[in-house]
Amino acid sequence: MRTAHVRKAGGKSGRESAEIRDPVHGYVYANEIERAIIDSSVFQRLRKIRQLAGCHLVYPGGQHTRFEHSIGAMKLADTVAGVLSTRNPNLLSSFECQKLRIAALLHDIGHGPFSHVFEEVMAEKGDFTHEQMTQKIILQTEIGDILSRYGISKREISDLSVGNYSNKKMKFENDILTGGLSVDIMDYLLRDSYFTGVEYGKVDVKRIINSFEISEQRSLAIGQAALFAFEALMIARYEMFRAVYFHRTVRAAELMIMKSMLLADRVLNLTDASVEKYLSLSDEVTLFQLKNLKDDGRADLRQAKRLAIDYDKRNLLKCVFEKTVQRKDKFLAAIFKEKKFREEFATKIADEAGINESEIFIDVPTAPSVPISSTRGSFEKVTVAGSTDSVEGERYYEARLTDLPLLGNIYGYMDVIRVYTSAANRGKAQDAARKVFGQESFETRISM
Repeated sequence: MRTAHVRKAGGKSGRESAEIRDPVHGYVYANEIERAIIDSSVFQRLRKIRQLAGCHLVYPGGQHTRFEHSIGAMKLADTVAGVLSTRNPNLLSSFECQKLRIAALLHDIGHGPFSHVFEEVMAEKGDFTHEQMTQKIILQTEIGDILSRYGISKREISDLSVGNYSNKKMKFENDILTGGLSVDIMDYLLRDSYFTGVEYGKVDVKRIINSFEISEQRSLAIGQAALFAFEALMIARYEMFRAVYFHRTVRAAELMIMKSMLLADRVLNLTDASVEKYLSLSDEVTLFQLKNLKDDGRADLRQAKRLAIDYDKRNLLKCVFEKTVQRKDKFLAAIFKEKKFREEFATKIADEAGINESEIFIDVPTAPSVPISSTRGSFEKVTVAGSTDSVEGERYYEARLTDLPLLGNIYGYMDVIRVYTSAANRGKAQDAARKVFGQESFETRISM
């Protein structure tokens, strides 16, 4: 069995096989096994999947892909491993550090075309997620063969990459990959901010990482003095949500491509969960298939094709109504995202406007605006490493995010409900939406 040439985490020793210049982190060094993974056709596919789906139609610089984000996550994982292995040399060996780097490199290998937009398509068609596909790809493709060749368990990497590492002694590694303090969040905020030109994501991740410790319960803990930097990270996520991720025109583009994929799925089998089919898809391949659909007289396929062509031409839907509601109730948030609930609004608006219901698009967020983990779920607490004379009386304690001065005021869901339609129907739909949402029964249901 061959042995991996492992770099010491955080150091410069060992045999490096590749030097990658990254605009966000500077030089990223990959060793032999990491280069083999990066050079594989499965990983190279990530070059063809934009990180932010339709964002480039609003922010022209937002053309970056899952490929460079994955390399950036590996870089940050190496930095975290360097800090933690120095403080816990008997717990985090160089081999564990290597596994952590590889898991970070592979954490997004299962993303489909148009990234999170395809995730919404899969969620509507079933319960399959990109995390599940990540595990399948690691276990069933050349990625697993590479790992096995270097004496690394592909099962362990598949679990760790999605935050399901079962080793209780090392559960902090799950936090590094998928928790609220994850390298995934830190990289995408820095990277998305850099490429879109939006300033909100510029946060001091080095301050956060340098404060990391491993608690007695084996959780990843942040130093008490770095809590302000962590709060800034979460607020940056909130601001990026408002300015970029849920920008009204960005979402117009994403709604169009999502609806097109949903309408065409029966014909194109886009949500086929087989690895071979999945790996054949990319942004451009999928868009080409959608634009060249044969509608065979079917209204749904004709609409799917028109939406894809309009998306490609940047002839986007128009937002005719918007309402923002800040709520912290998880149950109400779940009801708000119910498809039936949205369809009821769409029907009412279409009837009022005298247009086809298929011309009305209702959009709401599918994830909490803040706080959010890298798996798009919310989290409520963070483990803090206090000083020995901490007022809490314990070296490690849990801090509720609602208790943080600024974050507590914006914690939860910033629910934005929007109504979109085509330019031709803009006037009629706008009047209808205002009338429908002006009715007391509907107004009460979305603002309770």
